[in-house]
Amino acid sequence: MRKTIVGVMGGCTASEKTMENAREMGRLIAENGWTLLSGGRAFGVMQASVTGAHEAGGLTIGVLYDDDRDNGAVGLDIVIPSGMGAGRNAINVLSSDVVVACQGTGGTTSEIALALRFGRPVVLLDFNPGETFLDSCAADAQYSLASTPAEAAEMVASYLKKLGRI
Repeated sequence: MRKTIVGVMGGCTASEKTMENAREMGRLIAENGWTLLSGGRAFGVMQASVTGAHEAGGLTIGVLYDDDRDNGAVGLDIVIPSGMGAGRNAINVLSSDVVVACQGTGGTTSEIALALRFGRPVVLLDFNPGETFLDSCAADAQYSLASTPAEAAEMVASYLKKLGRI
């Protein structure tokens, strides 16, 4: 059976709280036996989520913005240097069973929009880009708002059950 992949998306720069949430989310993903996928950069939400999953013994994948595998986050098990720039956002969301979005800017909101457009459930962790935006991404958009990583992990599990992934 293939591995269950949970994508964690978020900004290259982030507040201390967002970084703590991303790290804890990575840890919870690993502890649930899921695989973490991120944009793989060595900073921001990407590094924090990879660190949390790696420290908890989880499998980590990073789909990099550029073509240099040495730019990957510390703790990545699988590094995919896309050379596609922001185009790699489509790979990130299409490879994920569920997407968790932490605070971010344009790249993160594009990943949210793509995930919803292509039918991937999205859990927004302490981040709300607004119902108007979220509902405009797809007629049947599946998204939830979570205040804490623990709450987000419960929501991820609920979506995965509906998808028959757990």
